[in-house]
Amino acid sequence: MRETESKSQIFAKQLRKNLTMAEQKLWYDLKGKRLGGFKFRRQMPIGPYIADFTCISAKLVVEIDGATHGTENERKHDERRTLFLNSKGWRVIRFTNEDIFKRRNDVLDHILKQCSPSAP
Repeated sequence: MRETESKSQIFAKQLRKNLTMAEQKLWYDLKGKRLGGFKFRRQMPIGPYIADFTCISAKLVVEIDGATHGTENERKHDERRTLFLNSKGWRVIRFTNEDIFKRRNDVLDHILKQCSPSAP
């Protein structure tokens, strides 16, 4: 471990090695500039949080929410996280695991639209 690495950076490296099945499927479509030529990163630390996927040029965070995100505590945590990321200039879009497994093309279309310069 390098001395300059934060706990978030170390944890992000661990998460990159252990992607969920939904994250693996989406990462396949995002990596290597496969989606519209946009560069994405996975498990990127932003402040105290680690974003599932980011497109830095579009200031876009893509989150994949699994089953645990349905609890009241997790929804509140996600809301705080989104507010923090928004305050840092990031736009956040969320999808469920089911979205990835059953509607991946729709998910990819939506992400691509959000990356375009005219996206809100």
